[in-house]
Amino acid sequence: MKLRAWSAATLCGAVLVLAAAAWSPAGSYIRSLGSGEFRAAMAAQDADRSLLEEIRKEAERRYEPPVDAAVDRWYRAIPGYYGRQVDVEATYKGSLNLPREEVRYVYKPVKPEKTLLDYPLEPIYKGNPAKRAASLMINVAWGNEYLEAMLATLKRNEVKATFFLDGSWLKKYPEEARKIRDAGHEIGNHAYTHPDMKKLGVEQQRSQIVRTNRLIEETLGIKSIWFAPPSGSFNALTVKTAREEGMSTVLWTLDTVDWMKPDPGSVITKIARGLQPGSLVLMHPTASSRDALQGMINAAKRKGLQLGTVSQTLSEERLVDAVESGR
Repeated sequence: MKLRAWSAATLCGAVLVLAAAAWSPAGSYIRSLGSGEFRAAMAAQDADRSLLEEIRKEAERRYEPPVDAAVDRWYRAIPGYYGRQVDVEATYKGSLNLPREEVRYVYKPVKPEKTLLDYPLEPIYKGNPAKRAASLMINVAWGNEYLEAMLATLKRNEVKATFFLDGSWLKKYPEEARKIRDAGHEIGNHAYTHPDMKKLGVEQQRSQIVRTNRLIEETLGIKSIWFAPPSGSFNALTVKTAREEGMSTVLWTLDTVDWMKPDPGSVITKIARGLQPGSLVLMHPTASSRDALQGMINAAKRKGLQLGTVSQTLSEERLVDAVESGR
């Protein structure tokens, strides 16, 4: 009897559960199991899973490892360069509503383990060759008559350069210096009296750097982080002294030698031939560089190089356009 009673109760319970399910939202879901709508939903879900899996596989293929900063035998400190990896979640969310064949990949940077800060007592001659960037370094201690035309060429081409100012020149021509700053160009330190730095003692070297830094800050409201020794003459003491003042010593990769008054065409040919990713191109306000400047800019563009300041070229950060394009 007890067994019969238990069986009856169980049967009753099952009937009640089925009845409740039939008239509940869950029941509606159960009744739709065979419908085309449900099959479509399941197909969409499968497609979403397929998309996610495709993105994960592609993420492995698209991963680009970072490049550590290093010391080269010839070019000394070479900056590192960010790698990149696909942001799987952001890519998936951003591609859900796109046509199936379209996937909009979103990237996030991968920092290198070693940067220029790991090599504070090394000079710098060029940027990382993995970064398609280059810079124009314009050392200013004379040549005011050519500055306006050079600034106009840079503005017309939307190019920013780094101008390294001699302190005594800045003292005499603050308004000219402000024109350079107001045009958005970077300002660097070129010592105070254009000395041969390696022939100076520690206090004399420090005075050359500090006096110019102080004048740049007072006149232009800028704290310079790059020191370009006049005529490229320096020693280990120069690099150490600049570093103690919060600056890195930077030289050049390519030299226009414009102070020798070369033909502008020969300058363009020389620079165009030597330009590579990471190149730092040295020039001064001269007739040769004034007339060759457009040609040098054109050469950089033909090679697919992005011209920018020394800070931009030596930065470990990736070029924005290259990341956004998904290349």
